[in-house]
Amino acid sequence: MRFSTRQIHAGSEPDPATGAVLPPIHQSTTFAQPSVDGYLSKGYSYSRSGNPTVRALEKRLAGLEGGADCTCYSTGMAAVSAVLHAFLNAGEHALVSQVAYGGTYRVCTQIFARFGARFTFVDTSNPDAVRAAITPDTRLLLTETPANPTLVLSDIAALSEIARSNGLVHVVDNTFLSPYCQLPLALGADISLHSTTKYIDGHNATVGGALIAASAELDEQLRFVQNATGSIMSPMVAWLTLQGVKTLSVRMDRQSATAMAIARYLGGHPAVGEVCYPGLESFAQHDLAKRQASGFGAMLWCELKGGLEAGKNLMDRVRLWTLAENLGAVESLITHPATMTHADVEPEERRRVGLRDGMVRLSVGLEDPEDLIEALDAAL
Repeated sequence: MRFSTRQIHAGSEPDPATGAVLPPIHQSTTFAQPSVDGYLSKGYSYSRSGNPTVRALEKRLAGLEGGADCTCYSTGMAAVSAVLHAFLNAGEHALVSQVAYGGTYRVCTQIFARFGARFTFVDTSNPDAVRAAITPDTRLLLTETPANPTLVLSDIAALSEIARSNGLVHVVDNTFLSPYCQLPLALGADISLHSTTKYIDGHNATVGGALIAASAELDEQLRFVQNATGSIMSPMVAWLTLQGVKTLSVRMDRQSATAMAIARYLGGHPAVGEVCYPGLESFAQHDLAKRQASGFGAMLWCELKGGLEAGKNLMDRVRLWTLAENLGAVESLITHPATMTHADVEPEERRRVGLRDGMVRLSVGLEDPEDLIEALDAAL
């Protein structure tokens, strides 16, 4: 089946008991067993270890990413934590993109570092820098591409080859582009990570996470952590996400097209000093964006000529665009990374990796493009 068909049908069929087209919500803690010898003969015993509704979503996401299997989690950060639990022991070392979601930076430096894990935040857009940062204790490479919020890209195929030749597990955070636009496993990565809260759900309705593994062995390691730590997705969230993902391709096509129109508008506005969007020919890594992804996504950022204060005024005054954290939903959102999504990253580290205080991040939704542009124009 092609992508648009799989996003609707993969992982679920009409309910055999009733014929219901939508899979039922199995809102049950436990599952009756036919006998002691028949324990788990139906596949389920306790919802922390597995639930039919969650399983339907896992199968669908594995199908969309082209993976062996998938595990779903309570949040995107629970998925990040599961990766660190599964593949990193005390005293071992991980490489992480130097520009990554603030929550990823926080959990590495303030939680896992307390238990002896070591982290180097490296420029993953430079494969030579990644190769040079590997030590005998390195076990994991966590790449975020496009990076949040700078949109810096990393060459997934090149990094996957480096990881493979050095015995590292390569995890790619694919949240910004979704499996519709980018397939990390097909480019050699071991695991594709998602905050399903974003484009997978697409409606600002849930929080969740997913890890799609390239092999059954990797999935088994993740599934053990999922069960042991209890960081599971709830049946209701899985059911809502199953409905949201059905329109992923349609949403991404429309949102990406609108993002391009907004990027071109901002690039021509006299009050805007810089605009960054991978679809623009001026984007430094435009060729890489075209080579490893089938679309440019719906995230962009700009910086006004008036700096931080001008950016704050824009975010405080603009109508229609909601000032809020999150991204990837049908509602357009505007965010100040330095004080919102990346507030836990030290100012010196933000400056080092190019995350400017005046940066304005835009997540383009499904509103009429002209309305979004007119709202920005009025505020500017």
